[in-house]
Amino acid sequence: MNAAVWLGTAIFLMFGADPACYSPNMKAALGVGVGDSYYPAAIAQVITTRYYHISLACGVVALLHLLAEWLYLGRPGRKFSFILLLGLFGWTLIGSNAVQPARASALKQLSPQHYSAAQPADRQAAAKSLRFLRTVERIFNFLVVCGLVVYLWRVANPSDNLRFVRPVQFRG
Repeated sequence: MNAAVWLGTAIFLMFGADPACYSPNMKAALGVGVGDSYYPAAIAQVITTRYYHISLACGVVALLHLLAEWLYLGRPGRKFSFILLLGLFGWTLIGSNAVQPARASALKQLSPQHYSAAQPADRQAAAKSLRFLRTVERIFNFLVVCGLVVYLWRVANPSDNLRFVRPVQFRG
């Protein structure tokens, strides 16, 4: 269930919330023009911060779940699942502690340049930097979604049977 929640939040951010923040409907609701406000990016920043909090919580729960399966049910260590889960949690940590703060600080620093600079060259340079950071974040999210699909498949379809321990018998 935890893997499904994690995957669902990642897909919702990637295909629902993030594109909606930059859509013409959002800009119309805010009463701003097509390219003259940083409010959509600020709203996306708030949503992304919440996404990373949920993702980190889901990653911790998944690691604890894997540990509990190993300790209480006597399942042998599943190396691929453990490595995949550590990789996903690592990508989430990198995203929440490196990419997301870089985007937040860039939004604070580059937005005034992008939206109110007198020179068109300054506006274009700031817009290029913001697009690059947004692209990096999308790549991170895409990799996490792909990894979560594999992880959810492995959790939903376990490959190993409990050959020597009955499923209802707990080790004490």
